[in-house]
Amino acid sequence: MMNSIVTNQHTELLTKPSLLRIYFMEAKCEILRVLRTPDFTIPALIFPIMFYTFFGIIFTMGPKMPTYLLATYGTFGVIGPALFSFGVGIAIERGQGWFDLKEVSPMPASAYIIARIAVTFFFSLATVILLFTMAAVFGGVALFTSQWLLLATVLILGSLPFCAIGLAIGLYVSSSGAPAIVNLIYLPMAFLSGLWIPIMMFPELMKTIANVLPAYHLAQLSLKVVSMDIGDSVFLHLGVLAAYFILFMFFAAKAYYKKDKS
Repeated sequence: MMNSIVTNQHTELLTKPSLLRIYFMEAKCEILRVLRTPDFTIPALIFPIMFYTFFGIIFTMGPKMPTYLLATYGTFGVIGPALFSFGVGIAIERGQGWFDLKEVSPMPASAYIIARIAVTFFFSLATVILLFTMAAVFGGVALFTSQWLLLATVLILGSLPFCAIGLAIGLYVSSSGAPAIVNLIYLPMAFLSGLWIPIMMFPELMKTIANVLPAYHLAQLSLKVVSMDIGDSVFLHLGVLAAYFILFMFFAAKAYYKKDKS
């Protein structure tokens, strides 16, 4: 009898799937799926590179501008995949019924979120590598190795608050309205945060507005790496980004549990 129990427990341990393997396979499948979706892949990679080529290299306004725009367009480049992968992607899957199917599957809910984060990090890394290459080869940007690595880390990890914003949008907004809502948030926020035009050129009112936007604080963290920020504390920027992450994760959790109860 005891041998039978031990054997059953041993068999259960052998057949129980690894949580890390579930995370890995779900992330792999999600990345491959997105790579086969040119509507997402092409804009996510091309727009930041195109804007940087025009305004950071061809029509640059000074020797420091390629370095400045590397940090700000890098910020622009990592926000897009986060908002669209979560905000639009989840809303569409909700509309098509795939979200409900994943909910009732044995897969843990955390794997679904981690897979989306993996997509964001993957495209953020690809964007950063392309921007860094353009900046170093054609823009004449010269940074220390530690600065390149720190800037890449700040940009990639800095996409997390925007993942939370996108998650909340994806759970609240319909599939037909999500693309418009994301664009209404993404593009004005990018402009008002000084990602396209240096924040120093803004009037005081616009500078005040920028201070409450998460993209502005991520851009300032990135600019601090290259010593071109306006001088605010690192802890201020980190605190604002953390506050956005916590707030929108709360909204997302609230929407999820409300949907689950209904």
